[in-house]
Amino acid sequence: MISQYAELAVKVGVNIQAGQTLVIIAPLAAVDFVRLAAEKAYHAGAKNVHIEWSDDRITRLKYDLAPLEAFEEYPIWRAKGFEEMAEQGAAFLSIVASNPDLLKGVNPDKIAAANRSAGVAMQTYRNYIQADRVSWCVIAVPSPEWAARVFPEAPAEDQVNKLWQAIFEATRANLDNPTQAWQEHNSQLDHKVTILNEKRYKTLHYTAPGTALTIDLPERHLWMGGGSVNQDGTPFVANIPTEEVFTTPQRDGVNGTVRSSKPLSYGGNLIEDFSLTFEKGKVVAFTAKKGAETLQRLLDTDEGARYLGEVALVPHYSPISNMNLIFYNTLFDENASNHLALGSAYAFCLEGGKDMSKEELKQNGANDSLVHVDFMIGCEEMDIDGETADGRREPIFRNGNWAF
Repeated sequence: MISQYAELAVKVGVNIQAGQTLVIIAPLAAVDFVRLAAEKAYHAGAKNVHIEWSDDRITRLKYDLAPLEAFEEYPIWRAKGFEEMAEQGAAFLSIVASNPDLLKGVNPDKIAAANRSAGVAMQTYRNYIQADRVSWCVIAVPSPEWAARVFPEAPAEDQVNKLWQAIFEATRANLDNPTQAWQEHNSQLDHKVTILNEKRYKTLHYTAPGTALTIDLPERHLWMGGGSVNQDGTPFVANIPTEEVFTTPQRDGVNGTVRSSKPLSYGGNLIEDFSLTFEKGKVVAFTAKKGAETLQRLLDTDEGARYLGEVALVPHYSPISNMNLIFYNTLFDENASNHLALGSAYAFCLEGGKDMSKEELKQNGANDSLVHVDFMIGCEEMDIDGETADGRREPIFRNGNWAF
């Protein structure tokens, strides 16, 4: 089944093409899977497979022992390398396997400095990703630390295997024909996208326990979901799994309060049971029972970190939600719940956005930031209405699920 999962990542995720280069970004904990993915890529016709390794222990050592100024720098050669690969049309496969508590107890100033310096240095590469100019995909493989967090009651020797099985179920890799299953799933998401794009709602109204929020949508907004298409016309799936349809909100059009429904793992720390209050798009107040300092640092990253860059719809009774697991990993938890994202918007969520300059995107209502951080807000009690241009309100979600 691991072989099927690797093939899914290569052929459906990045959809590697003959003669194309694949860049894999992965931790050492995933070395066996990386080797398998590289083999699948070469069999599919890849010209080269380059690996960009990281290691949790080395990362933690640096945070514990290096001075603050070390985190205020970012290796330009690395940023330029990613830019060069993107310019040449490479595909990018990111494999996550991180310990949710990796940076617990670390000086938050170091985490904030690292996020800021990386955000600045990698901005050109990130523009390629956020405009879907290149094929990219994010998937996950288990690590012992992550598995222990998800399945703390299981015997230690069983935890990783249990997480593998959960990943296979969430990504449809356990089905007889995962590729066909993804084609059918993408078709279902496309149907929702078509309906929402035809409706042209100007405002979304959210109500749930602890949540009373309105989100205006830009006039040129586009709903997206399932697969994407890069600038060469090649289809790919950016997140495996994905259960969402999403768009960009109007930067200054968010008002009210929203409460989180799942923990957020950010910067190696967990933020739990938090709420955000918005006025004219900006977060003006927040609460958090755990991780308040981490949330504060996130919001202080730059001006755009206090504004929303994404609104995403996921039914409460989605396959991942029905597993009744908290993955402590945004890739999975965001696909079990309606969610929002603080930070930068996706250019492709605006009509003509892929060809817009940063200033044009801003003029059309899109937010810009060094960060893009999803957080989960959906629950069984959530209702969402869409308001039309003439002021009529229509149900989009009722009791946490699609109303159409």
